[in-house]
Amino acid sequence: MSNKLVLINSSDNVLICCQSIDEKETVGLGDATYTFSTSIDIGHKIAKKAISKGEKIIRYGVPIGSATADIAMGEHVHIHNMKSDYIPSHTRESKVEQ
Repeated sequence: MSNKLVLINSSDNVLICCQSIDEKETVGLGDATYTFSTSIDIGHKIAKKAISKGEKIIRYGVPIGSATADIAMGEHVHIHNMKSDYIPSHTRESKVEQ
């Protein structure tokens, strides 16, 4: 069992980072092994499996948004590749441009 990743609900397609993960680090959870191309901060999501563009992002057993691009297994899932289906998604940059 990994002490860096947690699966909150068995139906989730994302894992939650509960300790910082470094770029190029390899972490195992269950039967899967994830090698990270970027650093991941605590509390952020990573794809438990490949997620197709338009597919729902499932966290806590419920959809929290949709993928805006194909997301590879182990890839960081955040506002650069998902959107909320319920509230507008904003970035710091979009606030500054207004």
